[in-house]
Amino acid sequence: MSAAIEHVQLHAGTRADRDTHFEVEQFYFEEASLLDAGHFTDWLDLLADDLDYWMPTRTNRLRRQQAFSIAARGEAAFYDETKESLAWRIRRFDSGMAWAEDPPSRTRHLVTNVMVQHIDPAQLDGFTENDLAVRSAFLVYRNRLQREENIFAGSRSDILRCTADGRFQVARRTILLDQNILQAKNISTFF
Repeated sequence: MSAAIEHVQLHAGTRADRDTHFEVEQFYFEEASLLDAGHFTDWLDLLADDLDYWMPTRTNRLRRQQAFSIAARGEAAFYDETKESLAWRIRRFDSGMAWAEDPPSRTRHLVTNVMVQHIDPAQLDGFTENDLAVRSAFLVYRNRLQREENIFAGSRSDILRCTADGRFQVARRTILLDQNILQAKNISTFF
């Protein structure tokens, strides 16, 4: 079984209460707003220092081979990042040396179908009962230059860490695109 599927199956805890669910949704709406405004340095503040940010590739498989349709850890991935490597990408955007983002893309991140559950810390080392397993669906529209348009759809499985001051930070994010062949000329969008 691939790591992406294992990650999704960690969502076996109890559902979060309404207030927590609302706060998580607001966190995601703020994150989307920062990304759409191009405030990437501020977005980094929403990510934990030990972040694992992973977007595996996928392939078309027969129904009986679906367990192999998502690349496992160590195999091909669109993103396999840490907070430090994401910060490096952002510094590169700001330097003007990232041709794929000069002029910058215009994006719209839509986040929906948010499901929030408490994690079982016995299943995940380094996490506590205050941390949350969150699954969401997204649609990201990207427009660049005059005619370049891309639409990315998929799901995210996150572990949100609750910090000492009561804020959330993304500690783990697995992004799974619904498409397996990207029509985009490049993939320089954060999800």
